[in-house]
Amino acid sequence: MAAKAGDNPDSLMTLATVFCLKNLRNTMCYQGFRNKLCLRSDIFLPSEICDKLVNTYMELVHTNSNFDPEESFFQLFSDPRSTRLTRVQLREDFVRDRDLEAIRKQDLIELHLIYCNNLSSRSLKTLTCFRDTLVSLCLFNCSNIFFKKGGAPLACNDDSEDSTSSRQALETDFNFEGFNRLRLLNLGGLSDEVDVETLLRPLKSLTSLDLSNVQLQGTTFLTQWKDRLASLVLYNVELTEELVNTVLELVNLRHLDISRESRKTSRFKMTKKILVAIVQRLIHLVSLDISGHIMLDNCTVPHFEEAMGRPSIEPCKSSIYPFQELKRPLQFLGLYDTTLCNVTHIPAYKVTGSKNEDQVLNAIEAYTEFRPELAHRAINQLFDIARIQHCSQLLRALQLVIAALKCHKYDKSIQVTGSAALFYLTNTEYRSDQSVRLRREVIEVVLNGMEQYQEVTVQRNCCLTLCNFSIPEELEFQYSRVNQLLLKILEPARQDESIQRIAVHLCNALVCQVDNHHKEAVGKMGFVKTMLNLIQKKLHDRMCDQVMEFSWSALWNITDETPDNCQMFLNCRGMSLFLECLQEFPDKQELHRNMLGLLGNVAEVKALRPQLLTPQFITVFSNLLDSKADGIEVSYNACGVLSHIMFDGPEVWSMDEPLRETVMDKMWEAIQSWDVSSRRNINYRSFEPILRLLPQTISPVSQHWATWALYNLVSVYPSKYCPLLIKEGGISLLEKLLDLESSQPDTKDMARKVMEQCENFKEDPMETNHGQEVNYEQRG
Repeated sequence: MAAKAGDNPDSLMTLATVFCLKNLRNTMCYQGFRNKLCLRSDIFLPSEICDKLVNTYMELVHTNSNFDPEESFFQLFSDPRSTRLTRVQLREDFVRDRDLEAIRKQDLIELHLIYCNNLSSRSLKTLTCFRDTLVSLCLFNCSNIFFKKGGAPLACNDDSEDSTSSRQALETDFNFEGFNRLRLLNLGGLSDEVDVETLLRPLKSLTSLDLSNVQLQGTTFLTQWKDRLASLVLYNVELTEELVNTVLELVNLRHLDISRESRKTSRFKMTKKILVAIVQRLIHLVSLDISGHIMLDNCTVPHFEEAMGRPSIEPCKSSIYPFQELKRPLQFLGLYDTTLCNVTHIPAYKVTGSKNEDQVLNAIEAYTEFRPELAHRAINQLFDIARIQHCSQLLRALQLVIAALKCHKYDKSIQVTGSAALFYLTNTEYRSDQSVRLRREVIEVVLNGMEQYQEVTVQRNCCLTLCNFSIPEELEFQYSRVNQLLLKILEPARQDESIQRIAVHLCNALVCQVDNHHKEAVGKMGFVKTMLNLIQKKLHDRMCDQVMEFSWSALWNITDETPDNCQMFLNCRGMSLFLECLQEFPDKQELHRNMLGLLGNVAEVKALRPQLLTPQFITVFSNLLDSKADGIEVSYNACGVLSHIMFDGPEVWSMDEPLRETVMDKMWEAIQSWDVSSRRNINYRSFEPILRLLPQTISPVSQHWATWALYNLVSVYPSKYCPLLIKEGGISLLEKLLDLESSQPDTKDMARKVMEQCENFKEDPMETNHGQEVNYEQRG
């Protein structure tokens, strides 16, 4: 069988790394003085392992809500004699000055700091410790790193780092003097207050420079690297004629990015002349990005003059005039948010744009890490492709959206568009192509979004996406977490109606067809109380909608064979709400069925039955025996409740009205009126509550109800229920029933038919109900 999309397993290295990080005290570390985490003395780790530990740790911190960060984690790597770090990637506000200081003795070759807004100029001092070894440095959008920490002059202890004090004075003492090995530098988002020319002057050997979103006062300083610079990124840098001329002097460039976020913000007009100059002067280019630019004059070949045939990447056939002079196709060409992406022949192997799926996916891939504003727009276009057309590169699309959601967990726009795209990329149309592993990754990023954002659109998108999965099976690996998140959504008294409806539906599905220990755990989270609160609100609004019906259905499922949850229902005024709903909505058949099914579960718990044995409740149950709502379901469930109560014997019947005999007569009449071939809206996982009513002499009518129930189920659904009855020892109990003198003739006759049906099934185990299937949504 061919592997499904995204089914490659994690490497042993990855699995071992994650295990160690989740179990530091049982593997590499011990608890030291004042609970400080310390590395064991017999541990010596090479750089390959240390780099993996640190970088995986950062990923777990940002993507795994169950992973608890360690306060002194970076201290584990303070001594290069036992741990060696060479390539480290840290991101977001989680990183603090003291974390960098902890690893200052390491001989780092590569250090990437991205969106680390809690770093101050203290970290610049730490950077100088790496100047002899550092080859690649990224300080992308570390907005405060060139500023001294604000606050009182004496507030310089470690604890002050966690405050949100504003930055103070610009750090003027730092420069890159001595960083002689530095070749790759990313200063994207550098503050306008920093003089970039002065800052970079000491660097003589740069081969790659990223100045995205940096305001340049002058441009000639770039020429100091004209013989060496191979990559220059000037994204969102305002182009001028002077800057363009300077760039054209950097004749060894292989990658040039002069793109913008949007044509709307650009004052500079890209001309055919400029593009021709770039192609002619920068002959080593293999990658060019001019996204977001307005083309001043016509750079494209008229449609009727275009080369015939299929789209080609040959420069001589290019639909863009300036690129016809290329010696070979570019490896990458960024044309996002330009009119050029729509032409037929583009001389590049990989193109970003919005013309088709491939261009959109290329845009997401190219711009996710450092340009979320562009990735957001591209994901939105992917959403339209998946919704209206068809996504042909499903695995790539899913992996790119997942990566974007992980990378920008705190970016609301990415979370909104990404979760919307996931809804369409995981629906039935694409489901058969997706592996278990890939679908689990989707679930995890969806739950991350639900945790991070209480905003309506994100919550709705995430809940809708979860509905695309088999519930509870595919969500069981995150069972506790998803239930907690859904209950949190349902806590507000006035939640968005659509989210409320979806969340209650998910809650109902999650507690259906799961083991009792799952139901008990969810009950302890406040599930029962949350559902009853929703019911109370709907009663107050005098509204019986899907939320009301799903809430009762969820209570029916979660109380199945779980006495503790049944007790919670009673303790939280469940019976009062039952009576109020009956009175307020007398004609709502589905509602009545769900409520009576729930009370059937309560009645199965012997210790709780005395709370049902009141004149008011018995009268209500007795009256419901006559109900024709939902076929026989309401009458059947009411009779089931009374059957368990009758089983406790006449001695517990302490009321004068109604009389026990009168109620039993009504039960006999109701059972006789039911059609034994009725299809059922019910699902039994076990017959144990029914079987206990068979071999007894206390209540013949309870025995008759139990026998009728078995006969109906094994007749209509033999393939499901004959094996279950045989497995649970029902045949021997029916034989005992036949030996009891107190059993009624009709009951004995029905018991024989049940045994005969099971015997016939063993001889010929073919389905005999013409393909009819039981509804598995609820269990009575």
